[in-house]
Amino acid sequence: MNSLMHDYPEALLAEHVPPCVSLYLPTHRSHPDNAQDPIRFGTLLKQAEKHLREKYPSNDIASLLQPFKNLADDRMFWNHTGDGLAVLGGPEWFRVFRLQRPVTELCIVADSFHTKPLMRIVQSADSYQVLGLHQQAFKIYEGNRDGIQELPPIAGVPQTAAELLNEDADKPDRAKRVYGTARASTQHGIDMKQDAEKRNTERFFRAVDQAVLQHHSNPSGLPLILAALPEHHHLFRSVSRNPQLMDGAIDVYPDDIAPAALRERAWKLVLPKYLAQLNSHLDAFGGARGSGLGADALDEIATAALAGRIATLLIEADRLIPGNIDTSSGKISTGKSHDPSDGDILDDLGKFVLKNGGKVVIVPAAKMPTQTGAAAIFRF
Repeated sequence: MNSLMHDYPEALLAEHVPPCVSLYLPTHRSHPDNAQDPIRFGTLLKQAEKHLREKYPSNDIASLLQPFKNLADDRMFWNHTGDGLAVLGGPEWFRVFRLQRPVTELCIVADSFHTKPLMRIVQSADSYQVLGLHQQAFKIYEGNRDGIQELPPIAGVPQTAAELLNEDADKPDRAKRVYGTARASTQHGIDMKQDAEKRNTERFFRAVDQAVLQHHSNPSGLPLILAALPEHHHLFRSVSRNPQLMDGAIDVYPDDIAPAALRERAWKLVLPKYLAQLNSHLDAFGGARGSGLGADALDEIATAALAGRIATLLIEADRLIPGNIDTSSGKISTGKSHDPSDGDILDDLGKFVLKNGGKVVIVPAAKMPTQTGAAAIFRF
């Protein structure tokens, strides 16, 4: 299974040999609902083949579609899906992404991949991470308003206190500092043992904080929620140097509650931050438009995006405008109404902005400040 965080944005925004097939499907986690998922994927695959034969008749369509067909026949895969699925492939590139949130069923065949649903997941301000922590181990989860999942362990980083202490047991000086001599332990008895346990816990928490900061918080920039028993909160906060650590916390270790309950409690903490960030983007656009540094006309936005003039682009979630943008002139060619196989203008705009170092924010339709599906804040 491919990693969305690893492949996006560099791989998905890079130039790829066309034709590029993008299939999106809402999926189900359990039986009997998931029994229909491979059937619906097969229907999308037939649509892709039809579009390929119409738009790219000279290509080796059978070879291009073979990885898709292999996936369709993989029963084990369809027994372990998430809430959504994205499958993207071309002559030289193929990726499969299980998604935490449902996506609109979609088949697009174009000269570039359709990535706006993935853009929404990666760029969305509603994403967060949860650090599940107790004295002996830790876990990292990533979620949004719709779902949450545990992330794989950090390669090369001890995941438990026992692993960390075993590493240090090979270092005589460290072992002596932590545990003391046998004579000292005898003299101080229980107090000495308690002090050693506290120091071990503090050292473990400090190592966890450093690992999470380096491997998760710094790369993602996402807010971090502590999920631990109340007696561990103060000690971890006293050693943490993570600027993404939120003030609010969850007073239970994640193993002790259902994933749905963990997501609900995490989202309750993140929601005010999400709304504040979203409102700040909307206010910034209002101010920029008032001073001549904002626009909502798609042709004007396209020209500015290609020139690298856009600092922030707001895109309406779940809206698709069929068509393409000429990368040399910025001219927009609209496609057939309600025919997503022609590409998506909003998707192209988002890619241009990201390639030129701008920021893309996916906005719920009810909050979108324009009628065109896009709103741009210019750098100059």
